[in-house]
Amino acid sequence: MHILLTRPLEDCSEMIVRFKFLGHMVSHLPLLKIVKVNFNQVNYSNYKGMIFTSANAIKFLESKKINKNILCFCVGSATEKQAKSVGFQNIISAEGNIDNLKELILQNFDQKEGKLIYVSGEIISSNLDEQLSTEGYTIERIINYKTIHNDKFDENFVNVLKSNIPDMVYVYSQNSALSFLKFIKINQSENLWMNTNLMCLGEKTSSILNEIKWKKIFLFNPGEEEFLLYKI
Repeated sequence: MHILLTRPLEDCSEMIVRFKFLGHMVSHLPLLKIVKVNFNQVNYSNYKGMIFTSANAIKFLESKKINKNILCFCVGSATEKQAKSVGFQNIISAEGNIDNLKELILQNFDQKEGKLIYVSGEIISSNLDEQLSTEGYTIERIINYKTIHNDKFDENFVNVLKSNIPDMVYVYSQNSALSFLKFIKINQSENLWMNTNLMCLGEKTSSILNEIKWKKIFLFNPGEEEFLLYKI
């Protein structure tokens, strides 16, 4: 099976190796670049809990300045894995769902305990900080990275891809979906994807690509990528 992965290489290198080990052909089309954003100095000791909805937020975090026993709420397994890699010990994971993450925070963090800090990218799929503020929590959001659309792709790679369209493609965000749609249109390949299964992280992501004719569209949570191989 031919699989197309669209995340930055550092976010999908293990998956590339795993899929190739399983005997699949893997192409890599990084749609976005992740760039650090500078922000004002933060005194992390003022907070009793941290929230991460992306592994990238942890990659660009000044983790050496933070007590690793602070309670951390992570949106899913990939984010949890990144948190563990920098030494965080007290982690609660929501398995890839923002709504579940909010419920876990409500259940496991009493607003009387103190302030929360939400570290995220410039663009988020859900205004979690505003929702928690409505629930009475004191929360501050810090933006420490942003995504930039890739506009230049190797011409030889594009031609090879068009001659051998993948059976599956994984798209992880609305930003990525917008970039992928632009890629398809610029390369005039709108009519080439009818036998491709589109795997999207969430309905909002898939809706952006609905104008392209796909074989099927599947919604998934992080960590389910390999499981989806056996659904088609």
